[in-house]
Amino acid sequence: MMKNFGSSPLHNSNNHQTPNHIRERHHRKHGLLCALPWRFSLRGYGFCMAALFLFCFGSLCYQLNGGASRILLDIRQYLGKNFFFFFFFFPPISSQVIYNRVGKCGSRTVVILLRLLAEKHKFNLVSSDIHNKTRLMKQEQVDLVKNISKIPQPFLYTRHVHFMNFTRYSGAQPVYINIIRDPISRFLSNYFFRRFGDWRGEQNHLIRTPGMKDDERYLDINVCILENYPECSNPRVFYIIPYFCGQHPKCREPGVWALERAKQNVLENYLLVGILEELEDVLLMLERLLPHYFSGVLDIYKSPEYRKMGNLTGTVRKHTPTLEALQVLYHRMRYEYEFYDFIRDQFHLMKKKIGLRSTSRLPVYPPDFLRELALRTPEPLDEDEELDSDLEDANSWLVHP
Repeated sequence: MMKNFGSSPLHNSNNHQTPNHIRERHHRKHGLLCALPWRFSLRGYGFCMAALFLFCFGSLCYQLNGGASRILLDIRQYLGKNFFFFFFFFPPISSQVIYNRVGKCGSRTVVILLRLLAEKHKFNLVSSDIHNKTRLMKQEQVDLVKNISKIPQPFLYTRHVHFMNFTRYSGAQPVYINIIRDPISRFLSNYFFRRFGDWRGEQNHLIRTPGMKDDERYLDINVCILENYPECSNPRVFYIIPYFCGQHPKCREPGVWALERAKQNVLENYLLVGILEELEDVLLMLERLLPHYFSGVLDIYKSPEYRKMGNLTGTVRKHTPTLEALQVLYHRMRYEYEFYDFIRDQFHLMKKKIGLRSTSRLPVYPPDFLRELALRTPEPLDEDEELDSDLEDANSWLVHP
């Protein structure tokens, strides 16, 4: 005799459930579903708290030590490469900033802005009145580190000086910033500025270079380049890289060693290095990365009052050399251009990471036609020859009120 399982009490209990059973089962399902999001929210809460703790701990280290610890700098470098957006939206607190400005790369424009910003945001702006000594002896470096460390924080120190590693002299490493420009444009601006000044008046450059004779003052730029005058050949045209390479004697020798060391210092010690050809984007980045120094800088820069004052810093009587002279100069400055291309690429990558959409200007002197001639450059002069005094950007009118 076969059993009828369909009529068994167990079978009937599964197929004919009461409303209470159904309600109880729904409650069990909803209870499990509600537990899942609660579990995930706790994990997210823990992550947020850990990030907040790291941020607060880093800020505390900045305030107590006048700068970040080595481990925090390593974390910042890692996050800067992989999670740049984190530092864009949550910028670190930097109480020590150094702008070791490169001559004829818009430094007077930026210093004017900093004067106005320092008054607005109440930070200490210290502009050195030394303009013709970028390379320092060891004791001079020690003294400068001590003097800078004594400035009340927050401060921004600015001077024409090659990069220095403060940790080598037991100092807290500050945040570095800088701006460079197309190397040939910088060279031409300096060449004509030394001779004819800017729109502030003829008497300024006469006071600045009183010993310059007329045959030197009115020397044709093409003759200077094509006939290998010292002012227009290496090592004098090797100018930008030493600012980032540092104080080592080899930093003044045009070559791969100085180039690679300059790149390394930029990656490890500079918060931002911009290019003058995209100055507004540079100011926007500084405003975002260092808001307690640069907040509102674009409003000031675009104001009619500033424009009128800033236009006076343009070099007068500047003109472009012949194509042949440009090609010769380009090949003498090939390391400078490799560094400039590196900085421009890094700056564009930074803009891309934060979603800054702006039109990048074409190079002032496109490499295509400058590379047409494979020319040899003359051998550099002796490394210990003192050459800075007549290459520095004279800003004495701006340093003190």
